[in-house]
Amino acid sequence: MRVRVNGVPRRATVPPRLTLADFLRERCGLTGTHLGCEHGVCGACTVLLDGEAVRACLVFAVHADDADVTTVEGVAAPDGALSPVQEAFRDEHGLQCGFCTPGFVVSVTAFLRDNPDPTDEQIREALSGNLCRCTGYQGILRAVRTAARTAPAGPHADPHADPHAGPPADPSAAGASG
Repeated sequence: MRVRVNGVPRRATVPPRLTLADFLRERCGLTGTHLGCEHGVCGACTVLLDGEAVRACLVFAVHADDADVTTVEGVAAPDGALSPVQEAFRDEHGLQCGFCTPGFVVSVTAFLRDNPDPTDEQIREALSGNLCRCTGYQGILRAVRTAARTAPAGPHADPHADPHAGPPADPSAAGASG
C-alpha cells in the first residue's frame, strides 16, 4: 500500500486485517494514536483519513491505500509549534491524564474546519464520539470555544496559520508605489 502519513509518503506491505491504528503505531512509530476500547466507541484513536475524522481502530490499513492520513503528530506545525486547537486545550486545561487528548484534538480540528462558529449544542454533539474519564468535559468545551475564536476558519483553512496575523500580502502589489 501507498499512503501519505502527516505529509510523508510511505510504502508498506501489510496484512489485510491490520488496523490503521496498529499500522500507525507499530509500522510508523506514531504512538499518539491511542488504543482505548478498540471498538470505535472512545475516540482515542481518531485520525483524519483524507480530511475526515475516522476511528483508526475500525479501519483496515489497506483502506488507506493512496490516501492522506493525519495523526495528532501531524496537527502541529512542522517546526513543532502547537496548532490553535492544541494551544486551546493547553490554555483551557482541556486535558488531565492526556490519554483521550489526541482523539479530541484531531476530532476538534476537523470539526472546526467545517464549523468555524459552532454553538455549544453543536460542540457537544461533535464531541459525543470522544470519551474522557478525567476532566468532566468543561475544560474541553472551553478549549473548543477558544479554538473556534482563534483558529483559521473554513474548509481549506491552514490549521497552523497564525490567527493574529493580518491577511496575506497581495503579490501583485509587490514593488508597486503610490
